[in-house]
Parts: sequence; structure tokens; C-alpha cells
Amino acid sequence: SPGGDLGAKKKKKKQKRKKEKPNSGGTKSDSASDSQEIKIQQPSKNPTFPMQKLQDIQRAMELLSACQGPARNIDEAAKHRYQFWDTQPVPKLNEVITSHGAIEADKDNVRQEPYSLPQGFMWDTLDLGNAEVLKELYTLLNENYVEDDDNMFRFDYSPEFLLWALRPPGWLLQWHCGVRVSSNKKLVGFISAIPANIRIYDSVKKMVEINFLCVHKKLRSKRVAPVLIREITRRVNLEGIFQAVYTAGVVLPKPVATCRYWHRSLNPRKLVEVKFSHLSRNMTLQRTMKLYRLPDVSKNDLQFFEAITTEIFNVTKTSGLRPMEPRDVKAVRELTNTYLKQFHLAPVMDEEEVAHWFLPQEHIIDTFVVENSTGKLTDFLSFYTLPSTVMHHPAHKSLKAAYSFYNIHTETPLLDLMNDALIIAKLKGFDVFNALDLMENKTFLEKLKFGIGDGNLQYYLYNWRCPGTESEKVSDVTINIPFANVINLPKIAHTCRSDKRSEALEKIGRVIVETKTEVLLTVLVGELQRPTSGAGRGGKLHRLP
Repeated sequence: SPGGDLGAKKKKKKQKRKKEKPNSGGTKSDSASDSQEIKIQQPSKNPTFPMQKLQDIQRAMELLSACQGPARNIDEAAKHRYQFWDTQPVPKLNEVITSHGAIEADKDNVRQEPYSLPQGFMWDTLDLGNAEVLKELYTLLNENYVEDDDNMFRFDYSPEFLLWALRPPGWLLQWHCGVRVSSNKKLVGFISAIPANIRIYDSVKKMVEINFLCVHKKLRSKRVAPVLIREITRRVNLEGIFQAVYTAGVVLPKPVATCRYWHRSLNPRKLVEVKFSHLSRNMTLQRTMKLYRLPDVSKNDLQFFEAITTEIFNVTKTSGLRPMEPRDVKAVRELTNTYLKQFHLAPVMDEEEVAHWFLPQEHIIDTFVVENSTGKLTDFLSFYTLPSTVMHHPAHKSLKAAYSFYNIHTETPLLDLMNDALIIAKLKGFDVFNALDLMENKTFLEKLKFGIGDGNLQYYLYNWRCPGTESEKVSDVTINIPFANVINLPKIAHTCRSDKRSEALEKIGRVIVETKTEVLLTVLVGELQRPTSGAGRGGKLHRLP
């Protein structure tokens, strides 16, 4: 019948289309077809793997890689790509160094014009003598600078502290380099340099210390940080200086030394409450407080102490201990430069620098000298003040930390000197006393009940090659706040945490399920075994174990 014939014809056409389907595209050649899909060899079968799926995996793997965060040790660093630092005059991570000297010769012709910023941003030299500008910098750093990995603590630099750190003798206005949004002039980036004479083994070099590199959190995908580094380098080069020293809490190419932070609890109850430290096994809070107890004083003595009188020192061990005064500058300079000759990386200070860095300033720097019976200064101790904001805590808003600075001894045992430093810091209301394991500090850290921190501080030299050195041969303690917070990391790494990592893993897993392939399982398992990195900003506060 006509209806039956029509049905038979449709059936034949349908079968014909099925036969033609594997070669759909008609006129396309085999090579053209191959360009649209990639075949993955597998043990039991050879399925086609669409290019789109491969691209999805590639993007997910890039996201996953970005989420790994900065390198915290040499092993992690060996797996990183340092696109920015590979262009700079610094040693490679795997380089074996036996010589001493500049990596690049001093430049005769230094670039005169500033480097280009991304569209919408502009350079600004910050005049910190202007109270409004200083407040802007204070706000930028306090909201965007170093936090610990768990986002519980953030450095809280006071404006007065910033002036002390950024305006030592020889400071230059153009070395306070800011970036603003062109439209509203909001400050969103900063980097600084200060002059210093540094002795590296047997060579004394005029160089700068780089510090306070900071980019607003919302702009860390704009690659502003590398431009900041290039620009401060250009400005320093214009003054005829071609070397620099800097520190970072992450591993970059290539550390000249690695130091460890240690912490001495002064207010155990508060440190436990804010989760800066925790109670160890079989320890109660009362036992912990007893363990860290220091000699106490009466309220009258405390009032005397606030007036910087000598009555307080009846609780300290060292005879002749008193606050440093301007008349002590010359003797302190002689003590410092003589004592520091034994170290491989050390500053060489003049009297003006000694006066700036050591003369006491309330809530900034404390220095106490030891004067013997003949009126000669024999020793001194010092520490600077750097509180941290306690984030998300109902009761405590600030953590007051003392950072060991320079402690020079010729007659007083260092152990006694540092014990007195702890007593003084406790009486002045500090919650914790921090110290690096540099110089001779290892001789007192455990004896005075310091606990080892959970991170390192790396020292770096820019445009200078020399063999590495041990932490006990380092004495450059100048305001060791890690500067490298946002450089040379994948764009997303600055805000990436474990939720982004999970997103990447989920995407890879989805592609595996959709394509029914096992070829990526080995890669996926390997990534699952890698620890997540909580830090996207480099430097960190180190908590007690």
C-alpha cells in the first residue's frame, strides 16, 4: 500500500543516516576531523576525548595550582615557577654559590621615566610628614598587609611606628612609593626603601632595605606588585645604589639565610583565649600560667616604672640596668659595631642611626643599657613594639607583641640580659615576646621558655651573590617585617583558599565522570594528597606550638 511504501522509505533513510553519522561533516578530511578531538590511549579502550573537555581540565588544573599558595620551604619552592624573579638579578634556587660580588654591574644609564601601571592607576610619592597621607598609609597597611594563615591576627602599625621605620637618617621622599586609583585618588599600593650600610662577609655595601610592599586585596590580580618592585628599584638606582636586602616569610630565589621565629608567652591566659597558643597535653591554664610566671612588682613600683625611674629594677638581675639616654649614643655605637663584626650579615651604623633606632620612644622602641660601677656601658638590650589586631574575638581586640631587636653583651651573660628583657616587657603590658634564632639567640631561647614558631623568615640580597650562611651568623635585625606579600604568585593565589581548591578538584572530577576516562585519576590523587595552603599573602604571624 502507499502508506506501507512510505514507511519503508523512511526506515531506509533513517538507517542510511545512521551509517553516515560516524563520518558527519561530509567533505571534511580525516586530518580536519582529528583537529577537533584528541584520542587518549587507555589500557582497555581508546575513546575519543573532546578538545573542550581537555581545556576544562587545563583551566581546572591551573586553578588548583594557584590554590597551592606560596612556597614555605625549599622543596615546595623547587616546584614553583618564578616568572618575575627569573628576570631579576638574584641567584637561582638551584645555584651553587662560592663567589662574592654583584650579579649585574652598576648601570651608567638608568631609566628616567616611571614604569607603566595598569590602566586606571597612577604613581604618587607619599609625603609622610602630611598627617592625612600618613593616615592613608596606616589604613592601607592595617587593612591589607600581613595576616596569619587563619585570618585571626593582623599587624597593627601605628602612624608613629611607621615614621620611625620609614624615616631613618638618609631617608628620601621618592623612596616612599605609592599607587593610587586615578579616578578617586584612593591609595591602593605601597613599597618603601631606606638606606643602610650592610656588611656581607668582608664587603661593606651602601644599599637599601626594602619593606612594606602592600597591594590592596581587591587589586592583587592586576600584577601591580612586580611593577612596584621595578619602580622602587629604578628610583634607588637613580641615587647610585644597586643592591638591596629584604626579608620574606615565603621562599623566593634565593635565600642567603633562613631564620625561625620563637615566642615567649607573657600573658598565657590571653594568648590561649585568642587562640594564639593552645594548652598542651596534660596542661591546665593554671599550670601554664605558673610555668611562664616572671618576677612581680608592687603597684607603686609599676607607677615608678611608667615614669622611667630606677626603682623598678629591684626585680631585675642585672646591676646598673637603666633606660638608654642621648648621652649613651656614642658608647652604644661602639658596642654595636664591635660586637657585630663576628657576623656574616650585619649593619654598620653611625651615631645618627644609633640615635634613631635605639633611643627609647614610648610604644615604639625600648632600649636599656648596663652601666658598671666605673660609668662604662658594657651591654644593652632592646625590643620594638608591634601590636596585632585580634580579628573576630568578642573580648580581645589587640595583642601587644615585643620584638627582640639588638642585644649586645660584653660582661653580662646574655641569658641574664634577656631574662631582664622579659621582665621589663611583662611589666610594660606586653602579651608575648618574639625573637628570631639569629646572632646568639639560640643560647637562651629554650632556657627562657620560648616556644618555636610555625614559620621561617628568609633573608635575601638583590643584585649580590654570596654563599649562604647560618641563622646564628645573621645580625641584620632592622624591622624584620616580611616585605614579599603579593609578588610572583598566580593571580588567584592571593584570595584562593581551600574552597577554590575544592572547586577545581570538583571540576576535574566532573570531567572524568563525563568522559568515562581514568587517565587523570593518578593526577587527581596526587593533588588530593597535597596540603592546602592557607596563606595567599606571604608573611605570617607565627603562633606558639
